[in-house]
Amino acid sequence: MICEKPKKIEGKRCIRNKERRIVNMVTIDLITGFLGSGKTTFIKKYAEYLISQGLNIGILENDYGAVNVDMMLLQELEGEKCELEMIAGGCDKETHRRRFRTKLIAMGMCGYDRILVEPSGIYDVDEFFDVLSDEPLDKWYQIGSVITVVNAKSEKNLSEEARYLLASEAAHAGKIILSRSEEATKEEINTTIATLNQSLKEIQCNRILGDETIMRRDGSELSEDDFSEIAEAGYIQESYEKRDISQESGFESLYFMDVKLDAETLKTQVKKILEDTSCGKVFRIKGFSQNQDGSWIELNATQDELCISPIPQGQEIQIVIGEHLNEEKIRSYWEV
Repeated sequence: MICEKPKKIEGKRCIRNKERRIVNMVTIDLITGFLGSGKTTFIKKYAEYLISQGLNIGILENDYGAVNVDMMLLQELEGEKCELEMIAGGCDKETHRRRFRTKLIAMGMCGYDRILVEPSGIYDVDEFFDVLSDEPLDKWYQIGSVITVVNAKSEKNLSEEARYLLASEAAHAGKIILSRSEEATKEEINTTIATLNQSLKEIQCNRILGDETIMRRDGSELSEDDFSEIAEAGYIQESYEKRDISQESGFESLYFMDVKLDAETLKTQVKKILEDTSCGKVFRIKGFSQNQDGSWIELNATQDELCISPIPQGQEIQIVIGEHLNEEKIRSYWEV
């Protein structure tokens, strides 16, 4: 079927006050991105910009997963100007939607100027638009910007399901942010953009993404003017062929608790998992581990890079994200 989006709701931004009640409509942004694209890294920098502008913001981690590592990575933002919220994962699609709606009702009473929603990398964007069209949310919230983060070094041989997810998330984006673009070659960036446009064509979407929508820079390269442009990007109304990818797609996140490996051993085992095709198609491995001296490290690994860095606190957990994963085979690499 063809998916069509409602018209953009117009309204004034919410102004936070001491009574913490709704004064005007709250602006809400959706930041989407395929598995391992770098959404959380972008949100951290975007949130820092909004806070520097004097805004009070809420960040809603809207994930199907039972454990939310990304929320831990955003904890340092918490303070007088920023609060973090999370939807409990591990539930079916309809339950998740009800929890999303309930959480937005609660957050609407807190007097935020802007709310940033970070969903799972496997997300039906319709849920965002549909929930916000329900009463009373349609009177409380106005949609600000829909932003899609895409790895500038995206794989060329994505599955049909992966291309659909990529296209459906990009179809309505006011801005496409090419993450890790500073590490990509011009050819890799052009290939990624071509893949995006081909994926849109495959779902019968007439949109063609060009330089007016795509930002070929990320991280430290994004300036204050860039973030201002992103905040005002809005979203695009597009139609496309709707497909159900919720149950049989093969995309999943596997959670491995109490992985007790030091930094060097962790790096070695992660490389093996990424290289071993019998583990499935692994897009990303992320999590935390504790060294023998009690210090914590953060892991963030994809097929293109593997980064281990110190972090003030964490939880002994590693999350493997991918397609058609072999849990038993992956678990064997943690048991060393």
